[in-house]
Amino acid sequence: MSATISSDAIGRCFAGLREHRRRALIPYITAGYPTRAQSLELLRGLASAGADLVEVGVPFSDPMADGPIIQASSQRALEEGMTFEGTLALIAEAGLAIPVVLFSYLNPLIAAGPQALERIADAGAHGVLVTDLPVGADPAREAWLGGGPLSFIRLVAPTTPSERMTEIRHHGSGFVYVIARMGVTGIRDDLPPELPDTIARLRTATTLPVCAGFGISTPQQAQGVARLADGVIVGSAVVRAAGGSVEEALSLIRGMRTAMDAR
Repeated sequence: MSATISSDAIGRCFAGLREHRRRALIPYITAGYPTRAQSLELLRGLASAGADLVEVGVPFSDPMADGPIIQASSQRALEEGMTFEGTLALIAEAGLAIPVVLFSYLNPLIAAGPQALERIADAGAHGVLVTDLPVGADPAREAWLGGGPLSFIRLVAPTTPSERMTEIRHHGSGFVYVIARMGVTGIRDDLPPELPDTIARLRTATTLPVCAGFGISTPQQAQGVARLADGVIVGSAVVRAAGGSVEEALSLIRGMRTAMDAR
């Protein structure tokens, strides 16, 4: 897979969704959870369940931005032997027809060496999202990630100043991940009231698709976010369901797809 094809896949996906007036459904899974075989089965079932892209998380020993569900899944995956290299092998074996975003903390990427981005692209991923690298925090690292073969997905929080949001244009690509609420990831009962304003401010700063995540756990919440954003990202709820069974996770995704299309 060439670098150009890899990085353009996300843009083509959103262009196709816009043409059909649909919103992207983007589940997150932890590589290797609850087992490697089950995470592979889940990955291969996502597209037919209604997912348009997928985020694949690299298990990490100090997942400070993650809530208890994803922290526990990361620990379990590490105990099962999943690694950065193993995550790339999993993505390659899955051979998905939908775009894949590698979701990682910065340390595993640095430890993987200067050719890490090329190796991620060669494995079949199309984008990279770094949890602990805020916009403007490390210009040299941001330039490295933004200049590589992958779409560089940036994170924006409700507290991100509007002027800082405009910096996304320097290195960001693919789409922008809006953190719907402050704090760590996890399941919530309601949508944050500040989300419409955060999305509105972001749309004045970038023309990239805007996708929202953190705390979205039910089809009704997914439907509500789909009325505001270009995509809905679902993490903890999918990971929790995957801990029950692959079918339970796929059923959740199918329910969210149905609700989003009925918005």
